[in-house]
Amino acid sequence: MNFIEELRWRGMIHDMSPGTEEQFSKEMTSAYIGYDPTSDSLHIGNLASIMMLVHLQRAGHKPYALVGGATGMIGDPSGKSEERNLLDETVLRHNQRCIQKQLEKFLDFNCGITSAEMVNNFDWMKDFSFLNFLREVGKHITVNYMVAKDSVKKRMESGSGISFTEFTYQLVQGFDYCWLFEHKQVRLQMGGSDQWGNIVTGTELIRRKLGGEAYALTCPLITKADGGKFGKTESGNVWLDPKKTSPYQFYQFWLNSSDSDASEYIKKFTLFSKEEIESLQKQHDEAPHLRVLQKALAGDITIRVHSREDLQSAMEASDILFGKGTAETLMRLPEETLLSVFEGVPQSEIAKSEISKSLNIVDFLTDMTQVFSSKGEARRMLKEGGVQVNKTKVDESFVVDEQVLSNGKYILVQKGKKNYFLVKAI
Repeated sequence: MNFIEELRWRGMIHDMSPGTEEQFSKEMTSAYIGYDPTSDSLHIGNLASIMMLVHLQRAGHKPYALVGGATGMIGDPSGKSEERNLLDETVLRHNQRCIQKQLEKFLDFNCGITSAEMVNNFDWMKDFSFLNFLREVGKHITVNYMVAKDSVKKRMESGSGISFTEFTYQLVQGFDYCWLFEHKQVRLQMGGSDQWGNIVTGTELIRRKLGGEAYALTCPLITKADGGKFGKTESGNVWLDPKKTSPYQFYQFWLNSSDSDASEYIKKFTLFSKEEIESLQKQHDEAPHLRVLQKALAGDITIRVHSREDLQSAMEASDILFGKGTAETLMRLPEETLLSVFEGVPQSEIAKSEISKSLNIVDFLTDMTQVFSSKGEARRMLKEGGVQVNKTKVDESFVVDEQVLSNGKYILVQKGKKNYFLVKAI
């Protein structure tokens, strides 16, 4: 497998410095990507760079994931309009451990010479004095060179200005590359296209300080066909941590991709081969309503980030929401998935002691939960077969008791085809 060719057909190369391809054809090469440790979870905006490391390792090269413990205390001006909050070491170390656990689902950290490694720039920056930094780093890069960077110019022209702290960020990142070049034999830094300026500062520092030759490679920033920001939903980022974004919500994000977006995402975010993707695309084009691309994409990524069991639950939950699920699938849904699926539907609470008395369905739907505003309306809908309890049609003879509780505390009521109500027994 040729690493550069693999990235090229997948549309994952934006800029690449001269000599990069030759470097990979010459020898096993170590490369790194930096990750922001200001959260305890990565999000899908990080997936493109993660997949670059995956392809690197699969091609027989060595990946390094750098967590910016030091740079996380400063803040990178690239793509940002204002300063960000600075974190202490304890929080950053915790975040580093969480991020490594997520990366272990993609990269092999125990496979010999090409094992992935995680490094933290705080480890080599913490004892580096300001005077030594000026002597060893600052003297090699001119202010003219730094000011010419787009990320700096945009901030200086924005009116909000840029602090000296963030202005020096590119020097700190450049020194990271220099340190890894010298101590870990890293020859390539990769990242998103907005990182090009910071990365080439590193190659320039390596050239001037060490007389070495290093390389830069960036991938395009992922965008949505409709112009919306990739990875953002109404509730914010789509996270890899199931506590921040449930597997169901994660699955739904990919399943809801437009046809044109799915065609791009399946190349960038899965390991399907070119032939497999072409076959999937052909099937999709012949029957777009079956959403073959979206289902393949959503399934593959959900399994990798979460698990096959989480994918199964997400698919069953989708069936329930869209009317295909059964009472059996509903009853075995994990509580967090159930709540995720029906987030936003009307909810009410009822004392579990009331349910233990075995309630008449009409009383339950009116007096106890206000699913219906009147008993007359409830009886009419029950008679017409328009009421379901836990995905099963019921009539006026139905009794609500503890047997109908899902996860020991929930009852799903459906009025008509689309109106759901979630009742919680407390």
